[in-house]
Amino acid sequence: MAQFFSVHPEQPQQRLIKQAAQIMRDGGLIAFPTDSAYALGGRTGDSPLLARIRRIRDVDERHQFTLLCRDLSEIATYARVDNTQYRLLKATTPGPYTFILEGTKELPRRVLHPKRKTIGIRIPDHPVVSALLAELGEPMLSSTLLLPDEEHPLTDAEEIRDRLEKDVDLVIEAGACRGEATTVIDLTSGAPELVREGRGSLEPFGL
Repeated sequence: MAQFFSVHPEQPQQRLIKQAAQIMRDGGLIAFPTDSAYALGGRTGDSPLLARIRRIRDVDERHQFTLLCRDLSEIATYARVDNTQYRLLKATTPGPYTFILEGTKELPRRVLHPKRKTIGIRIPDHPVVSALLAELGEPMLSSTLLLPDEEHPLTDAEEIRDRLEKDVDLVIEAGACRGEATTVIDLTSGAPELVREGRGSLEPFGL
């Protein structure tokens, strides 16, 4: 049975954030709100966690996972970023964008795309996620909470608890959550390429 935390959307209670971070350290899978939609997440590199997310999402090993990072300096540890890419990231983060970049050897191979060796990178603009990342002290591995055969991600914490109470360890509720997924931009080929249009504007990328 999943635990359920109601936290303040702008000033999340540190006591609950600490408990949520410990659940992740113990291998737990959490559902949490972001500045776009709800996501599933946990510690990077945890193999059983990857399997649980793939089962819930009904995706295979080619699914592109995303690392949620605290800031740009953290990104450089886990993804290869040149000067042009860095300027784009600096101009558009934090925000509702996911960037596809080449992963570094700091990441376990199992979290990278099996052929392209890429990883999604994101710096969310949401106080709850920022607090979770600060308390955890490392990036979170995540995936949009989009269930099989559904067009839109889940946005209501109570519905998530009802539908996934046996599949996740914690659901975090923090008020209304947007139901639009992030805009995904592939930066691996030099020029930005649109993978998925979502909440983030395409204007900064000339698309």
